[in-house]
Amino acid sequence: MEFSTISNNIVEQDLDTIILSVFESDDSLKGLVLDVDVALNGSISAILSRGDHKGKLREVTVIYTSGQIPTHRIILVGLGPEKDFNVDCIRHASAAAAVRARQLGACNVASIIHGIEQSTISAKDAVRAATEGTMLALYAFNKYKSENELGQIESVSFMKSEGIKSEDLVEGIEQGNIISNSVHLARDLVNEPPNICTPAFLAEQARQIGANSNTDVSILTEPEIEDLNMGAFLSVGRGSTRKPRFIVIEYNKKLLDKVQPLVLVGKAITFDTGGYSLKSASGMSTMKCDMAGGAAVIGALQAAGQLKVPYPVIGLIPATENMVSGTASHPSDVVSASNGTTIEIVNTDAEGRLILADALVYAAKYNPKHVIDLATLTGSATVALGEGSAAALFANKTSLAEQLLTASESSGERIWRMPLYPEYTDWMRSSDVADLRNSTDKRNTGIGTSAAFLQEFTEGYSWAHIDIAPMAFLPSNGVIKRLGPAGATGFGVRLLSHLMLEDS
Repeated sequence: MEFSTISNNIVEQDLDTIILSVFESDDSLKGLVLDVDVALNGSISAILSRGDHKGKLREVTVIYTSGQIPTHRIILVGLGPEKDFNVDCIRHASAAAAVRARQLGACNVASIIHGIEQSTISAKDAVRAATEGTMLALYAFNKYKSENELGQIESVSFMKSEGIKSEDLVEGIEQGNIISNSVHLARDLVNEPPNICTPAFLAEQARQIGANSNTDVSILTEPEIEDLNMGAFLSVGRGSTRKPRFIVIEYNKKLLDKVQPLVLVGKAITFDTGGYSLKSASGMSTMKCDMAGGAAVIGALQAAGQLKVPYPVIGLIPATENMVSGTASHPSDVVSASNGTTIEIVNTDAEGRLILADALVYAAKYNPKHVIDLATLTGSATVALGEGSAAALFANKTSLAEQLLTASESSGERIWRMPLYPEYTDWMRSSDVADLRNSTDKRNTGIGTSAAFLQEFTEGYSWAHIDIAPMAFLPSNGVIKRLGPAGATGFGVRLLSHLMLEDS
């Protein structure tokens, strides 16, 4: 799909579809929407006055032009109340319109830049959001299907209004393309079946990012991981015949001596049975997505290189399976992390924090400005915040939390800051046989204890933990409006991409 801009008269475009938008309870039409309405002898205003289209966010109505203008059809999409309008409304309106256009077999589409004439949102930010919404909505994972029943939109052109600079639109489209393609990469990795997406496969996909001349990728195998004394990480994969990999992606490595990097750490359990603390059949059904944090970091590193972020960004992805066998970890085992901390394994299904512990220790070698880890870490995060509502944010520095919350607003990927009370740490330090335990024996201690465990391995740097379990893999029957089909969301890539853009 190609994106471009058009500055010619909107009613003279010879296309199959034009996308227009209105706010909820709009009293009068303005700008390009008014131009089209006049050319159609008031068809749009008549539909609005009858209440056939109310302008609710993502509401879609199709209007056929009957030869009054060269374009065959108009898709009218709602933006919601004007008082609530933001860049994420642009994403969702663009998504809804794009999906309807594809359903109708559209190939060449033009769109106004939604809401820009009635808001303070910049043209660049608006067209970037529209590009993201369109691309993310039209994503499909059809790799293993014999037939692809979905049509394909070939081109989308944005109508350039008077006073808008072409270079702003071009830059917005380019950034939207880069971010969306990076989300697609993360989604593809999570949607892959677990017999394909093994630790070795994930490592090879990460290696392809190294095609960027400014990015280096190193893959550490089991002997090298052992040399680093990563006993917590290695304990998780002992039950699998598929050996672990520690993936290190270094963007702008040449600047590491001059500039503190942003370090991103992603949990990558390529399949999680729970180990001997075995999950139920239903609980195991989506556990191919337990590497979504790692996939998001890989996607974010691809975006960093293509967006030309001006400082170093490091990606660390510990990848392994959590299986059951004669060599798997037992409950009550004690293992040592690479900083010498001993850990009692109370629950083998609390494995993500074990692999992250060693990765967080490794992150310190970079003298990082910030370290951010992403993980589908706990079911209790979904209980706390609701499936599809928001990811849980923990941070040991308010300044980093505020940066992430700002990026959340601009990216549309919602996060909610949670507390790190001292009592959470006390729970994790209450082992009778080791320095820490990886889980409490009480179910109701909540998601804070998992973050408190990770915090024990973050000495000396600014750190944030984002539990993406509520957001990484969404069903088709949820009430949350997704930007794309059911399954992997690629959550975290947009958040981190906007963080990097805003910190540049």
